[in-house]
Amino acid sequence: MKKVLVTGGAGFVGSHLVDKLLELGYQVIVIDDLSTGRLENLEKPIKNNPNLKVVPQISILDRWVLDGLVFQSDYVFHLAAVVGVKEVLRNPINAIHTNIEGTRLVLEAAKKYNKMVVIASSSEVYGPEAELPYKETSNILTGINMRARWSYACSKAMDEFLALSYYKQYGVKVNVVRLFNVVGPRQRWEYGMVLPNFVINALLLKPLIVHNGGNQTRSFCHVKDIVNGMLKIMFYEDFYGSAEYGQIFNLGRETEITIKGLAEMVLPLTNSLSPIINVSSNDVYDFEFEDMPRRRPDISKARKILNFEPSYTMVEMVGSVVNYYKEELRKNNDN
Repeated sequence: MKKVLVTGGAGFVGSHLVDKLLELGYQVIVIDDLSTGRLENLEKPIKNNPNLKVVPQISILDRWVLDGLVFQSDYVFHLAAVVGVKEVLRNPINAIHTNIEGTRLVLEAAKKYNKMVVIASSSEVYGPEAELPYKETSNILTGINMRARWSYACSKAMDEFLALSYYKQYGVKVNVVRLFNVVGPRQRWEYGMVLPNFVINALLLKPLIVHNGGNQTRSFCHVKDIVNGMLKIMFYEDFYGSAEYGQIFNLGRETEITIKGLAEMVLPLTNSLSPIINVSSNDVYDFEFEDMPRRRPDISKARKILNFEPSYTMVEMVGSVVNYYKEELRKNNDN
């Protein structure tokens, strides 16, 4: 039975990836320092599936533990990273160091033991200036370096440079996925993620806050669609008999929605009378923050090569998050 290592496997995307890998019959090893991940995300497989091994509260920067786990595995999905605007602004040095050094250590171990790797990057790398829709070949132009908000984007861009360099110099079998505004159950509101923030506030009858009119657009994609795309990249050779490495793929959904439109969609799905209130981002964040007016991927490469096609509608995505947080609130009330 093939073994798969998932770094950051107790996190939002990672835990859904773990669920799917176990469903497909793989043995799965998870390493997660639980800084933003939660063991509750893996509660069912921890209790019921002997094919899951979890190494909790161990940093991706622990090179000796990581080295041993990569050695044991056949495939590596590297998702461990410092994420969320609030966390990056709070401690940019930690975000830069963890994201870049963690990726280097994963790639070094993959080189040592000849393992296949998929590196999770972000749409953040496109910055505020790229021409829409964002293509894998678009120029990367981040904002000014005096704004710590862009440190995350730069760290993920460096992850990509590392991945492609390890492929070119050492032949490491690695591909990169740029994820666009992933949403779904288990995404936490505490780290500034917009949809879970709207949902939890609507359920608690608190105001839904939009910034600067809420006219910014995003292209949201359900986590299960993203996971399916990541699996197609890792196991492409199993599907088609051959594989290419050193590739970058956008994974997301091409349809845009304004942030205000998202808030307006949440209200009826939560049966909420919460008001939508407009607030200047300057009143919430300081100079370190800069928003992006639009974000939309071109997924034609993933569509052509991987047959990737997101299946969840916007209403279905929001509904899945609403149902998740309704259950979370019920559990909290029972306790």
